[in-house]
Amino acid sequence: MPEYVYRAVTKQGQIVRNKVEATSKNNLINRLKHNDLLPIEVIQVSYKSTKAKVNKRNVIDIDDIMKTANSASVFQGRTSTKPSMKEKVNLVLSAGQKITTRDIIIFTQNFYLLKKANFNNIHALSTLINSTENLSFKGVLEDILAGVEAGEYMYTTMEYYSNIFPYIYINMIRVGELSGSLTTSLSQAVKYLDDTSKRNKRIKSILIPNIAQFVAIFILLIVGTLFVLPQIEKVFAEMGGGAKLPNITLAFMDFLDLVGIYWYIPVGIIAIIITIVVGYINTPKGKYNWHYFKYKAPIFGRLIFAIDFSRLMRAMLLNLQNGMRIQESLEVSKTVVKNYVMLSIVETSINNLLMGGSWLEPFEKSGLCSAMEMEMLKIGMQTDITEMMEKLLDYMDIDIQNSLDKIMKVLPEISYLFVGILLIFLVVVVLVPCIQLYMGDWLIDAMGYGAK
Repeated sequence: MPEYVYRAVTKQGQIVRNKVEATSKNNLINRLKHNDLLPIEVIQVSYKSTKAKVNKRNVIDIDDIMKTANSASVFQGRTSTKPSMKEKVNLVLSAGQKITTRDIIIFTQNFYLLKKANFNNIHALSTLINSTENLSFKGVLEDILAGVEAGEYMYTTMEYYSNIFPYIYINMIRVGELSGSLTTSLSQAVKYLDDTSKRNKRIKSILIPNIAQFVAIFILLIVGTLFVLPQIEKVFAEMGGGAKLPNITLAFMDFLDLVGIYWYIPVGIIAIIITIVVGYINTPKGKYNWHYFKYKAPIFGRLIFAIDFSRLMRAMLLNLQNGMRIQESLEVSKTVVKNYVMLSIVETSINNLLMGGSWLEPFEKSGLCSAMEMEMLKIGMQTDITEMMEKLLDYMDIDIQNSLDKIMKVLPEISYLFVGILLIFLVVVVLVPCIQLYMGDWLIDAMGYGAK
């Protein structure tokens, strides 16, 4: 990308000089003017063939410019303007506001409605910026608007905010912009965000209470073993009579004592295992195997694959309906998935098309697609692929919902199993000695009144 050196005047009358990257001289001038900078001179100095993959903004903030400016600031008889109380309050509020999924959902829904009303992107974004209450998100939308006004796609600016916009969301917008069906993509993005939000809430509603119970019982077990049982053991020893704690309780107390002395050994072993596993997963082969495991994992595997495959088919359908060939559709649509296994299948399909083969063969040989899904696509290739893909997506939506319902039924049973096991262990290790202490016959035996 070309690099330019510019000189410009700020609102306060300061002359600043800086070196920046821009797609063209005109785009840079527009960016400067949008940021309340009056360009004096813009000169191209070099050209970079690669673009650093770092988060940055299309609009260069005045404060950032002043930090890097390397020329003297010249005041042209003007006093610096002090920020108003409202601006100070807004600045404080914006620093503390977080951008939530709900903010993105509302933005996408409103943007979709405006696009349906035939608003262009600039008009729609400007309207939404004026109605956005979250000041942090408002700044992001202003940056996206600046990119659009400079001739960029929306998704190129969203990529710089990958910590705000989900990866899949960005690529849905990308598919819509490249295929000319942004309105349809926005509709899909709204559905994706709503479904993801509802699914996460359902899973959290099951997992969080059970995890909280598990943690509470575990803490009670540790506290009871470390503090309560030694006192009970002391009472046993004082009363005599040969009574003692149960063997399982004594064994667990000895185990905790060993852990307290040699804690660094299990911690070191766990740290080494985690390091090895993470290091392996970060290799190309390890990442591929990890992603394959996700598709084959019990309980969640089928759901994860179905969601990815449905997302790919939906993106392909959108592109095919806008006149793309299957090969082009696969090239554009593959960005909506991140799983290496799915990406490798798509790449093999593209190569098959180049060699005159079938693009469905790699999906069928992978063993991940169901027979129903493959048969529908094969029939679609012989009749009308777009019509059959629509029916396939309807079928997959039902399949995904059924898989999710099964998971929602299984998750409570699994969580209850772990909580139950830990609760039984707590009763055996901690509560049984307490029951023996207050309700057992050992006191009578210790006092000599037992049967001879």
